[in-house]
Amino acid sequence: MESGPAIFTGVVFALFGAGLAAWTATRLKQRLPVAEGAHPVASATVAGATALIALALAVWCFGRL
Repeated sequence: MESGPAIFTGVVFALFGAGLAAWTATRLKQRLPVAEGAHPVASATVAGATALIALALAVWCFGRL
């Protein structure tokens, strides 16, 4: 993978994963639903897993440099 696209993609995944993790943690700390109209445990689980996957993809992209 060329370094330019790898850096851009890694930054996008890192920002998305960190933002989603912060959003999820903030909503759980305030005891508010993560997703409106969804089961609280399921929405928090899906959001947390998605954040971890995005952060793992960011690490993978940066590791390809």
